[in-house]
Amino acid sequence: MIVTVFRSRLREEAQDEYLQWATRIGELAKSMPGYISHKGFVALDGERVTIVEFETEDQVRAWAMHPEHMAAKKKGRSTFYSEYRIQVCTVQRVHSYRVA
Repeated sequence: MIVTVFRSRLREEAQDEYLQWATRIGELAKSMPGYISHKGFVALDGERVTIVEFETEDQVRAWAMHPEHMAAKKKGRSTFYSEYRIQVCTVQRVHSYRVA
């Protein structure tokens, strides 16, 4: 499994338009081969973190190169984000626990 951690901060004036784009891109990601999940979180200080899981690195690359995703990334750099950081990680182990 490949996990992408996307940390960002939005420009104040971009909030509304960003939500529209993020909704569309999230739906598109779900349609990609190898997609497992994604979730987003917002910290009290305004930092946003999105965690995205795909089965393989090739599938992550395909997602990264999807034309609509590429357009969204370009829009993010020009309009939405004041800063961001992307970490792409290979999962070494998985441990889980759930109360039945």
